[in-house]
Amino acid sequence: MDSKKKDQPPTIANELLARAHSPDDAKRIFTEKIQQRPLFLTATSPPPSDARAARRRAREKKKLQRKKALKPKPLSAAQRRKLGLYEVPREGQKYALFVPLHNLWLGYIREILGGELYTGGEGAASKLTSADFHGAEVEVVRSGCVSRVGIKGIVIKDSKFAFEIITEKNKLKLVPKEGTVFRVLVPAPSPANGDNQDMDTAKVDEPETKQDQPSSLVFELHGDQFQFRSADRASKKFKAHFMHNL
Repeated sequence: MDSKKKDQPPTIANELLARAHSPDDAKRIFTEKIQQRPLFLTATSPPPSDARAARRRAREKKKLQRKKALKPKPLSAAQRRKLGLYEVPREGQKYALFVPLHNLWLGYIREILGGELYTGGEGAASKLTSADFHGAEVEVVRSGCVSRVGIKGIVIKDSKFAFEIITEKNKLKLVPKEGTVFRVLVPAPSPANGDNQDMDTAKVDEPETKQDQPSSLVFELHGDQFQFRSADRASKKFKAHFMHNL
């Protein structure tokens, strides 16, 4: 047997080691690292009879870990409607609760209009069409349904096709935009409160009379041309169109 071992041709491992090391070192490395290297075996593989069930459990475990790692999906519009996230609870349908929202909207719309709050014109109209009307106080002045005329209150929801308005009598009204004209009044800030910084310095220096005092800006929204969500109006460019119902 010893003669057979000596007659065996050198393996590729011997040849590679002989190129990098001396004959003695190559022989020692081959003996210690290759021939006498221990091979550790662990019983991790399932028996053949349970292999399919083990693979199924491994797939389920991996799927569960993946679900935990992923973020929860956002609720769809149908799910939000089903949960009532868009509805105002009955105990919250009080006009006094939305008065601070209206005051906040007044500051917001005055900041957007700037000096055009006193002059109006096309510049003010273009800014108003892209503004958000959550918190605005509106009044229905014309409508295809006569019973809606006179409804006045604070807008608590500005949707695509309707305004949800809370009246002073704590009544929640859903007023469609189609065929309806809304009037909005934006009172000019009182000079006594120091809110007249946008006025010309020439006007500020002159003594104020009743005619010089700033008046309120009153404008009307035609619901037929306003059927867009507030988020869409911010980036939409409105063009002048002929309106047959005017």
